[in-house]
Amino acid sequence: MVGRTAPRVAAKARRVLGIDPGLQRTGYACVELTARGAVCIVDAGVFRLSARTPLVHRLGELAADLEAVLSEYRPSHMVVESVFSRPKHPATSILMAHARGVVLLAAGQRSLGLTELSPTAVKKALTGNGHATKRQVQSAVMARCGLAKPPRPADVADAIAIAICGAERLPQRGLR
Repeated sequence: MVGRTAPRVAAKARRVLGIDPGLQRTGYACVELTARGAVCIVDAGVFRLSARTPLVHRLGELAADLEAVLSEYRPSHMVVESVFSRPKHPATSILMAHARGVVLLAAGQRSLGLTELSPTAVKKALTGNGHATKRQVQSAVMARCGLAKPPRPADVADAIAIAICGAERLPQRGLR
């Protein structure tokens, strides 16, 4: 986990949860968007799921882990990476959709606002390059958030990037 990296902000801050879904590692990041538009990391980490565990059990573990984070941080909005597929590996996108389904269901059950962003849009917003490498995203998150070192694993950096990008796209009045 990255941990708390910013002091508690004013009561008018809004929380946004960014999710980088996966079946072995799902990155998450909770950020606060202040009334002045600043974004601060509240917490970030990764849910680790064993590839040896049957898919149905991994999805259950993901749901439980996500529920714990939602209960603790109580975000008003969730931002999740949209599904993408690579022509050489179409089965991967189908499997990833299972994890996204768990995330979308959790958002729906809590009536959270939901934004879906493509990996390209997130990378472009943070680095200026829609095809940035994992290392470039980690460096951009580190610089943007004033972190001493890049968030690891890359899934955490991706979740922070997703949360920041989503938070900045929301109108202040659109948040509860």
